[in-house]
Amino acid sequence: MSPRTPIVLALLVAAVVAGAGGLPGASDDPDDRVAAGRTGEAVVTRVVDGDTAILSSLGRSRFIGVDTPEVFGRLDCFGARASAFTKRVLSGRRVRYEIGAEPRDRYGRVLVYLRLQDGRSFNELLVAGGYARTLEIAPNVRYAARFRRLAAQARDAGRGLWARGACAT
Repeated sequence: MSPRTPIVLALLVAAVVAGAGGLPGASDDPDDRVAAGRTGEAVVTRVVDGDTAILSSLGRSRFIGVDTPEVFGRLDCFGARASAFTKRVLSGRRVRYEIGAEPRDRYGRVLVYLRLQDGRSFNELLVAGGYARTLEIAPNVRYAARFRRLAAQARDAGRGLWARGACAT
């Protein structure tokens, strides 16, 4: 046996495994849990800010169709209140999620629609309460028209961001 035989065998095995699609149970996506349209349940283990949370089965997740004011870097008007609302409603709670048509954003966050256990859409609650503006990024626009209507109603009613004096310094 040549001294190169173990190396050649190892390379041959690696080539066969790669050609066969990898090891049994392996996937091209290192995280099989993140597939467009997939639904499931998770616990909100930590709220990052008004529109981002850590979900037990998905990790860092961004809520689709909504944009709350910033709390990191520069503090935007109403950012702390939007974040506090999300913490109050979601922290430690079990939620249902649906992953968007585009499952991840450019930062690697999983893009989700969230539902509370009573069936209410958390994404809608943020917009309807004036805690968030709408954010439409195709192809994740399934509820965009509804979010626009809710935002207009919040603005017309002077809720949250649109309340008189809400952003006075």
